[in-house]
Amino acid sequence: MADVKQLVTDLFKRNNITIPAHRVGLFERFLQEEQNLAIIHQIIQNQEQLMANWKTEDRIAEIVQQPIRIPNATVGKPYAAPFDFEAYNWNDLVAFKIEGLEALGLTYSAENNEITGVPTQSGDLKFTVHFKVEGQPEEAPFNQKEILLIINPNPKSLWKNLESDKQDPFWKEDDVTVFSPLGDRHIVVSSKRGRSHANVGSFREDDFAFRELPNGWNIVVVADGAGSARLSRKGSAMACAGVVDYFEDPASAESMLEFDELVQQHASNTGEDTQKKLNRLVYNNLGKAAFKVHKQLEAFATGQEATLKDLSSTLIFTLFKKYDVGYALLSFGVGDCPIAVLNKNVTEVTLMNWLDVGEFGGGTRFITMPEIFQNEKFSTRFGFRLLDDFSYLIMMSDGIYDPKFVVEANLPNIAKWQEFLADLNGQNEDGAKVELSTGNPDLEAQLSKWMDFWSPGNHDDRTLAIVF
Repeated sequence: MADVKQLVTDLFKRNNITIPAHRVGLFERFLQEEQNLAIIHQIIQNQEQLMANWKTEDRIAEIVQQPIRIPNATVGKPYAAPFDFEAYNWNDLVAFKIEGLEALGLTYSAENNEITGVPTQSGDLKFTVHFKVEGQPEEAPFNQKEILLIINPNPKSLWKNLESDKQDPFWKEDDVTVFSPLGDRHIVVSSKRGRSHANVGSFREDDFAFRELPNGWNIVVVADGAGSARLSRKGSAMACAGVVDYFEDPASAESMLEFDELVQQHASNTGEDTQKKLNRLVYNNLGKAAFKVHKQLEAFATGQEATLKDLSSTLIFTLFKKYDVGYALLSFGVGDCPIAVLNKNVTEVTLMNWLDVGEFGGGTRFITMPEIFQNEKFSTRFGFRLLDDFSYLIMMSDGIYDPKFVVEANLPNIAKWQEFLADLNGQNEDGAKVELSTGNPDLEAQLSKWMDFWSPGNHDDRTLAIVF
């Protein structure tokens, strides 16, 4: 009763009505009259309803204005982000529906409190949460809250893929992938124009070649033309073809015959000078091949009224042959393209060359540079190994080496090569898998697809050759 009396007293005061002392009894009887009690009760109910209505409206406004930030997405990439009502303190929602996600390629799972999908468009986009809170009438319309979702464009889509000029006299295909038998092994090799070249319609500067030679040797060559050299695409092509031509020449084949006897002696540790003789043969034969390529490029540059620098290209090549005592592998390298051989159970890696990095502050060297043949380190550019067996012979240009190995110090680490093989086997962002099997009819297509991997800042030509 005291609350009722105070309520009416306050109401009267707001209307400039005061209860004098001689009217107190009358006022109390007034408050007890049935019709007045009903009015007072209605006033109390109206006040409570008014407060409830305000709290509801205030809560709706709070939710509408509440900042909700969810992780950015990227077009074409699988997306999963929490969207948890409990985390947002939305436990008082009695009904809701979400609209606009489907148009973006996404869906919401109330069971998992998660937004998932693969975004199909980019931009600062919005979706809408329609909701009702406790206290709203059932027939009340849904309230709306817009939520911003930033979907970034797929970086790959920002790069153009302009055709190179097929009328150019030194044009070559932008993408080439080949799978073929090679001696008692097989080779799969892919060479792709980099995004930086495709973006402006320029040429693939990398090149490769391989051949099974009549004398039982097999050769694989990879060359990386310098992007800054205007005819490097021709330089790399000539370098690869020149090495193969040299070893196919009958005179060169005959000069390799001495290897057969020396390899047998080396395997049985007979003859004190065997290693020296082998080293000399490697130096002479592979050195002559490299120098012949250099002279061919020099002559071509003169004929084109160009400079040797215009034809700048790195060059690596490996010859291998199977003997009863194992595999002999010979190598030469100038530039920053690695050659690696993995043992049969992929627990050891043998590097067949050193890279022109570090000592030269990151500057590479090219087969077109006369000084490499005069340098005291020229003899160290050759390699010879006799291995019982091997699982993979892998050669690559820096378009593969840079993103996958990053620094030269990672190359001797077998764990890095195991990671590389796992990457080829599908453990990558795109799920692109290359099944290195001689019976795989899709091997070329698989490797070609894998070669398109995305690596920020690494958009150079890519060449990868695997003998297995």
